[in-house]
Amino acid sequence: MKEAKNNMHKKNIQWAAIVKTLETWRKELNDPSVTTIAEYYARSAWAVLASTILSLRTKDAVTLEASKRLLAKAASPAALLTLKAEEIEKLIYPAGFYKTKAANLLKIAHILIEKYAGEVPADIDTLLELPGVGRKTANLVCIEAFDMDGICVDTHVHRISNRMGWVLTKMPDDTETALREILPRQFWKPINPLLVLFGQNVCKPIGPKCPACPVSKYCEKLIIKSPKPAN
Repeated sequence: MKEAKNNMHKKNIQWAAIVKTLETWRKELNDPSVTTIAEYYARSAWAVLASTILSLRTKDAVTLEASKRLLAKAASPAALLTLKAEEIEKLIYPAGFYKTKAANLLKIAHILIEKYAGEVPADIDTLLELPGVGRKTANLVCIEAFDMDGICVDTHVHRISNRMGWVLTKMPDDTETALREILPRQFWKPINPLLVLFGQNVCKPIGPKCPACPVSKYCEKLIIKSPKPAN
């Protein structure tokens, strides 16, 4: 039934109009934190990976500042390994679960140096083997650092995709799978930054600003209770 519904929507969703409208709407807004870090650090895969890990369960403004502090001291895996866990924790605080993230970053740095000559691999499956890296993180690294096609599904993409009626899914990984089947490939990369900003400013988890929504005419308003996303 779910597959049939998604296939039905594949012909009816006006993707080009929705994306164009959101791109026009967001012109005055700053990029999401990880995109900002990616641009500042010339698409450094390590910078994108570290910033994305910090972004999990953390507000954008906190992620941006924590990423800047960390990368100023540790712009590479080798540089990170010169720091103690306590120093990393202090640099990234108050990012959510900062102690766990500091420990995972140290583990990742060791693995990258020992197995990949200090380089971040441009492969989703390989990235998923790293501590604390889920599909959201792996996709975002491939998109932002390596300019690869991918669909990064975080809490905003998951929630809005269901509210808009594009998919009927319970978990972010399911949303990614569904979107890969119905979303034209040309929109894979931009969908995350657009929906992140849209979710932060208009289509909020609680009290969405439907009267101010620029894409309300395309929305089926399927407001559902979304579970917490995976990493």
